[in-house]
Amino acid sequence: MQNNTRPVVVATWVGIIINTLLAAMKAAGGILSGSKALLADALHSASDIVGSVVILFAVKIAHKPPDEEHPYGHGKAENIASFIVAFLLIAVGIELSIYSVRVFLSAPPAPPGKLAIIIILISLVIKEALFHYKYRLGKKYNSSALISEAWHHRSDSLSSVAALIGILASMLSGYMGWHFLAYGDAVAGLGVSLIVIKVGYSLAKESAIVIMEKVLAEEDVQPYKETISKIPEVKRIDTLYARTHGSYVVMDVRFSVDPNITVQAGHDISKRVKQTLMEEHADIEDVIIHLNPYHP
Repeated sequence: MQNNTRPVVVATWVGIIINTLLAAMKAAGGILSGSKALLADALHSASDIVGSVVILFAVKIAHKPPDEEHPYGHGKAENIASFIVAFLLIAVGIELSIYSVRVFLSAPPAPPGKLAIIIILISLVIKEALFHYKYRLGKKYNSSALISEAWHHRSDSLSSVAALIGILASMLSGYMGWHFLAYGDAVAGLGVSLIVIKVGYSLAKESAIVIMEKVLAEEDVQPYKETISKIPEVKRIDTLYARTHGSYVVMDVRFSVDPNITVQAGHDISKRVKQTLMEEHADIEDVIIHLNPYHP
C-alpha cells in the first residue's frame, strides 16, 4: 500500500484554511446585508471545518502500519471519518431547516443587500474549485475520506446557488412590490438544508457498506480473477471475496491445484499468486489463500 498521507493531509489543510475564511466572510456578510440564507451558508461552511479536522486525524490513523490488534491495517479509519462527516452534514441540514422555518413564522424580512450576492458568487467559485481538487485527489489516492470531504464542498456550492436564487427573489420583492418574494431568502435556506441532508444520507449509506464489509461486485473482482487465471498451476478459482478496507482491498481466495503436488509446491503456488496480485493491482493490501485439491 502506498503512503498517500502527505497529499491528502495537504488537501485537508487547504480546505480548513479556505473554509475558515469563507465562514467568517459569509457570517459578516450575512449580518451586514441581513441575509438569512447567507448566515445559513456560513454555518454550512463552519461544519466543513469540523469535518476536515475529523478527516485530518482519520487519514493519519488510516496510514499507520498493521499491528497485532489490527492485522489488516487501520484503513477503515477513513470510512469511519466519512460516516462522522455524513452525520455532521445531516445535523447541520436539520439545524438549517429549523432556522429557515422560523423566518416564515415572523414578519416578512427586509431584502438583503447587494453585498450578499457578491459574497455568494465568490463562495460558489471557490467551493466548486475545492470540490474538483479534492474529488480528483481522492480518486487518485483512493481516499474515501477525501472524497466525502469533496462532496461536502459540493453541497456547499449547491447551497450557495440556492442562497443566490433566494437572495435575488427577496431583493426583487422590494423593487416589484411582490411581498411573497420577501420570503425567497428563507425558502432558499430551506432548500439548502434539504440538499445538505440528502448529501449526508448518501455519504452515510456508502460508508456503512464499507464498514459492514460488503464484498465487491462481480464486475469489480473480475480483473483479479483474470490475473489469477494466468498462472498455469491454478486449475480453478473456487471462491474469491474482496472487500475494501479504507483506501485498499483485502482479499480471500480459494483455488484448486493438482492434488498430487507436495506441500512445498502448494506453498510456492500460493506465494506466486499473492505476489502477482499485489504487483499487478496496487489497491490490494493483503491476500489470504486457501488451497483445494482439484477434481474435474
